[in-house]
Amino acid sequence: MTIHIQQSIHIQTIRIGALTNSSVLQIGTAGVITPSSHLYNTGGFKGPAPSIAITGEAGEAGSEVSLVPLG
Repeated sequence: MTIHIQQSIHIQTIRIGALTNSSVLQIGTAGVITPSSHLYNTGGFKGPAPSIAITGEAGEAGSEVSLVPLG
């Protein structure tokens, strides 16, 4: 048996606290939710990412290596 459902949903405001990679936000009739994951190489990269340059001495007392420029 095939059931066809037609809906019209009007949302004025929606507030979403958090959504993660595995979350599903569904508005409307419950049906079959098929998982879908897509990975695209939009930059056309063909090799590994370049190594990062770490500044600072990791062995000094009281110092931490920062990968984010602070200053």
